[in-house]
Amino acid sequence: MSNYTMAQIVSLTGIKSHTLRKWESRYNFLEPQRTDTNIRYYSDEQLKKLLNISILTRNGFRISKIDKMSETEINEEVSKIVLIGSSEDEVSALILSMITLNEDEFDATINAEILRTGLISTITGLIYPFLAQVGVLWGANKVMPAQEHFISNLIRQKIFSAIELLPKPLPNAPKVLLFLPENENHELGLLLASYIAQNIGWRAYYLGQNVPNENIKMVVDITHPNVMVTMFTTHTKKSVESRLKGLTDELDIPIIVSGYIENPEDLKLISENIHYLFKPDEFIPLLKDIEAKHLVDNALN
Repeated sequence: MSNYTMAQIVSLTGIKSHTLRKWESRYNFLEPQRTDTNIRYYSDEQLKKLLNISILTRNGFRISKIDKMSETEINEEVSKIVLIGSSEDEVSALILSMITLNEDEFDATINAEILRTGLISTITGLIYPFLAQVGVLWGANKVMPAQEHFISNLIRQKIFSAIELLPKPLPNAPKVLLFLPENENHELGLLLASYIAQNIGWRAYYLGQNVPNENIKMVVDITHPNVMVTMFTTHTKKSVESRLKGLTDELDIPIIVSGYIENPEDLKLISENIHYLFKPDEFIPLLKDIEAKHLVDNALN
């Protein structure tokens, strides 16, 4: 069983801390435990209940009514809402399936969204926001390692299966090199980026985690990519800038960067070849722009 701080509960449920305190004083459904120093903490069961309550309140249920509902009634109403609900409700449903290690519920939520919007939209509109909220993308330790590994492996399976079904890229397709730098191990975001690039016809060279700059330069000499993609989650601003400068000083190739980076707008001061992704849905347009330049260069040659 896991315990969660109020800050983690706020992040995972979207319920503000002052609202939690107010509910605690007025209703019976929320009774957090306290440490010896009187700091609140919440159990898995309380987090599950609050996630369900957050879905209900977003969909017009008054908290005074929810307080009188049984667990069964709450679960039934949440199930109805998630089937036709917003992406915010679906993110809460995915968090619930992760906490309870419920693969069937995870699959049901993901598959329903794929049927509605397609895999790319599911990745950018549901999976990315979900991973960012629970901290899996950026290593924020909002969930216990077993829960993170469970959900990460389920998503990996879906990505690898989807990649296997994609057609092979054309011989003259643009090429993308994807890697995580040394001491970076959270690769789900990079895997999703690899699928997105291959889905729109790019040839992907996926190096994975913890790749030294020297190896990247060797692979560039062999593959001649049109763009590189990397992500940072654990490095300081100084080390991020140092690693990127080491690449851009020697390689005249655009590099797309994402992740948790302090003042990402400053990256342009290192090189005009650096493009920071503020949102997942910026990725495809950026690849399209680079692909257009690739086509022009091929035509001129």
